[in-house]
Amino acid sequence: MVIPDSEWLNALLRLLQAAQSDLLWLLHALRLTGDVHGQPAWPFALRAAGETLIIDLGQARRLAWSLACAGLAAVLGVVACALVWRWRRAAAGLVLAAVALVLLAPWPDAHVVLTEAVPTSFHQSPTGFTAASVVRGQAVFEQHCAACHGADGRGRGPGAQAQAMWPPDLAGPLLWRRADGDLFWSIAEGLHDREGRGTMPAFGGRLGDDAIWSAIDFMKTQGAGQALQAAGLWPRPVAVPDFAVRCDGGPPRRIASWRGQRLRIVATGDGAELLEDGRLVTLRLTAPGQGAEGCTSDDPDARQALALVAGVAGVAPAALTGMQFIADRGGWLRTRGLPGKTGWTESDLLCRTGTGALAAGTGDGMGALIAVMDAEPVRYVKGGFVH
Repeated sequence: MVIPDSEWLNALLRLLQAAQSDLLWLLHALRLTGDVHGQPAWPFALRAAGETLIIDLGQARRLAWSLACAGLAAVLGVVACALVWRWRRAAAGLVLAAVALVLLAPWPDAHVVLTEAVPTSFHQSPTGFTAASVVRGQAVFEQHCAACHGADGRGRGPGAQAQAMWPPDLAGPLLWRRADGDLFWSIAEGLHDREGRGTMPAFGGRLGDDAIWSAIDFMKTQGAGQALQAAGLWPRPVAVPDFAVRCDGGPPRRIASWRGQRLRIVATGDGAELLEDGRLVTLRLTAPGQGAEGCTSDDPDARQALALVAGVAGVAPAALTGMQFIADRGGWLRTRGLPGKTGWTESDLLCRTGTGALAAGTGDGMGALIAVMDAEPVRYVKGGFVH
């Protein structure tokens, strides 16, 4: 049986992530490393370069085989220790086999497997990727970042030419290739070129940690919308920004509480009735103060965050009205339906993880979309870490 690249590669990345996270937890528990920006600090100058391994499959395979050899060598070493008192020759042979396995393993190039790390490399965003955080981050970005990065994040702001290095396009792969903790450090501490010259100022003295994390949430959301405008799809997965919803006048609950179920989010501007579908949980975004039956939210931050994801935030407030979004069981946005849509087709599937095609001639576009989403779940790797 041939294991698809996505399966064994994600298993390898999960192993690397778990090993490093557990090591950091152990060092922090033993007080061998302290805190920085409210979370345990990574004490080493290097970390595993998962973001490189997802590109260089040859080196990833070599690392996987080498780790397998090292694991087998460890097992042989344990067995040798158990036999040493009674069968010394057998134990010695096992030790030699273990050493040979480690020495002869096809170890990959160190510069490919390892990359520079910063103290916040393993920090996790505390915001929960909420709609409110996205909107707060938008205000931070407009005040402190847009002058160089541009209002659309594409790096063409009025101050871009004055910088030592041209600002990157935040709608490109940058935000998805780097871990959130690395992005946080770059904003807080600034960036420098190889000669040590500053290419981006440090904002840690002007912005609090929460403001920086919110700015990262906004940049992810806007980047997804800008990519959708340019390419007609979401080339990298984006989650549903979390917000509160009330169902039939009950207590509020968060979008995240429906994780494990498929969601349909419809942005309405009136009280039009929506047909329910038992295969999805239908949520309605209504105008502020407008009551409606079912599960609804009139949170303006939710509308703004989804307008950013859809790439229509700068068009007109009414541009979102009538749009529909479908999120899979993992909370990832997979489809967007334009206003006036009466049926679903394969072109509406904007976030794809495989090459499967929708079944033809079924007459049930929604069912075909759901089948593909369930068969091709998102296995998202960001900065080499599986999310």
